[in-house]
Amino acid sequence: MPRPQPKNREDRTASSTFSGRIGPDPSGGLVLRAPTVGDEAEARRAQAELADDGFDFLLMQDGECWAEWLARIARERAGTGLPAGRVPATFLLAVVGDDLVGRVSVRHELNDFLLAVGGHVGYGVRPGRRRRGHATEILRQSLEMLRGLGLDRALVTCDDDNLGSIGTIEACGGVLEDIRPGDPGEAAKRRYWIDLGPR
Repeated sequence: MPRPQPKNREDRTASSTFSGRIGPDPSGGLVLRAPTVGDEAEARRAQAELADDGFDFLLMQDGECWAEWLARIARERAGTGLPAGRVPATFLLAVVGDDLVGRVSVRHELNDFLLAVGGHVGYGVRPGRRRRGHATEILRQSLEMLRGLGLDRALVTCDDDNLGSIGTIEACGGVLEDIRPGDPGEAAKRRYWIDLGPR
C-alpha cells in the first residue's frame, strides 16, 4: 500500500512557462512559471515569510540544496523516479512582472491522501501580496493546466476556518462535497470539486 505523502499546510490558502487563462486576469498579469537558479534568494524570503503560518512555500527536503531541489521538481513534473506514495506534480512560481507573489503545486493525479485531504492544487500567496486577486488567478491557471492534462474535474481543499481560500475556491466554481474532521489540533478540511468543462 503506498505511503501517504507528508502533510503540509499548502491549502490554508518541461516548459519553463505556463500562462494559460480562464477568463480575464484581475490580478495584473500574473504568470505561472518554473523556478530557476536566479529565484533562490527571493523564494527563500517567501519561505521565511510564510513559516509562521505553518505554510511550506518551497517543499524542500532536509539538507537539499537549490540545484538538487530544481532537479527533483523537474523529475516530479515528468513523473520519473518518484518515491512510494508520491504522484507526478508541477511546482510553479506565481509572478507579476519581476515580483514573486506566490506559488502552486499542481498534482496530476490523486492518491489516497490527496483524495482525502490534499486535492489537486496546493497554492499560497505571500502575506504582503494578498487581497489583490492573486490566489484566484493562481487557481484559475492551475485548473486550466489540469484540463490540459485531460482531467474533467479537480479536487481543491482548504481548512474550514480559512475564509480567504473558501472564497477563492468558490469563485472558481468549487462545489462543496463535504467537510472532514482534521487531525487533533487541526482544522477540519473542506473538499470542493470543480468542473473543468470540455477539453
